[in-house]
Amino acid sequence: MSLAQVHVRKDELTNATLVEAESGELADGAVRLQVESFSVTANNITYAVVGDGFGYWNFFPPKADDPDGLGIVPMWGHARVVESKHPDIGVGERVYGYLPMGTQLDVRPGNVSEMSFSDTTDYRQPMSPVYNQYSRLAADPEHDPAREAERMIYGPLFKTGFIIDYFMRSEEWFGAEQVILTSASSKTAMGLASVAKQNSPDIKRMGLTSAGNADFVESTGLYDEVLSYEEVGRLPLKPTVTVDFAGNAGLLAKLHEHFSNTLKYSCLVGATHIEERGGGLGGAADLPGPKPTLFFAPDHFVAFFKEHGPVEGGKLIAKTWRGFLSAVEGTVEIVKLNGLDAARTTYLEMVGGSVDPAKGIVVEP
Repeated sequence: MSLAQVHVRKDELTNATLVEAESGELADGAVRLQVESFSVTANNITYAVVGDGFGYWNFFPPKADDPDGLGIVPMWGHARVVESKHPDIGVGERVYGYLPMGTQLDVRPGNVSEMSFSDTTDYRQPMSPVYNQYSRLAADPEHDPAREAERMIYGPLFKTGFIIDYFMRSEEWFGAEQVILTSASSKTAMGLASVAKQNSPDIKRMGLTSAGNADFVESTGLYDEVLSYEEVGRLPLKPTVTVDFAGNAGLLAKLHEHFSNTLKYSCLVGATHIEERGGGLGGAADLPGPKPTLFFAPDHFVAFFKEHGPVEGGKLIAKTWRGFLSAVEGTVEIVKLNGLDAARTTYLEMVGGSVDPAKGIVVEP
């Protein structure tokens, strides 16, 4: 059996190659997954940008004669069991979880329950357990066959928005009256705006985006006000929290200089503008106001589920997830593409910042 993968040069993210390799023999106790579909979003670009610092390159080692310097960008999607040497996992079963930009993945199921299992493969254990869990769709309460595309496109990004709002509320929004969301057209920012609208209605939601995306962002109805990046000087000077999804060093500096002492907290989340990211996720040296702080969602989720448990925590997320789906209904066109090369092409377009935010991309490799 053969497989295909997209290999990216870690030091040159615009260098992505489609390769084929032999699958090899399946190990005892392992399960072979055939990738059915995954979404390609700005979240995947963040995985690549910070891959070395957070171990994202370590989840799916590339099959190559000389793998040094190469990596596979992780995706969220659906897969089907095509071969199994595990007594509790049968051929034909479908799962949802963390997958490579490729056509196949071998996993070693552990902590198997009716609803899920974890991949216990040794090289994945140092990373957050959030990424190693696979939902078994036949008994997964989140699974809706009619909403599989939305789950792939929005699900992980929405949950990041949910946990940011949860963190901010636990800190009483640091005394802020408004939150500034950069890259407001990104799906993670939209997720945060939606959850804040539901759970933190007293906090004014201000979206910053490019002039070309302003109409789309306004059409979502998720923000109280939408401004372009050129209009930072118009933002009201009041106690403020910024959540930077763009990773644009120049923009971050403008925000800190504009708000200065009225800025109560500066949160760094993503890096959608990778060509301008500067040092790290936006650059943080010598800025007025509070020091920008990186937000690593998996760590916050571990604490969240420890506090609420999987059942109650799942209910809290599900409640706002339904509200989010209702809010974005019809605002994003779901585009399905066939073939792994389409994933490679879409990834490169996103690295270059040229993908329409009004489209959600699903690839069926």
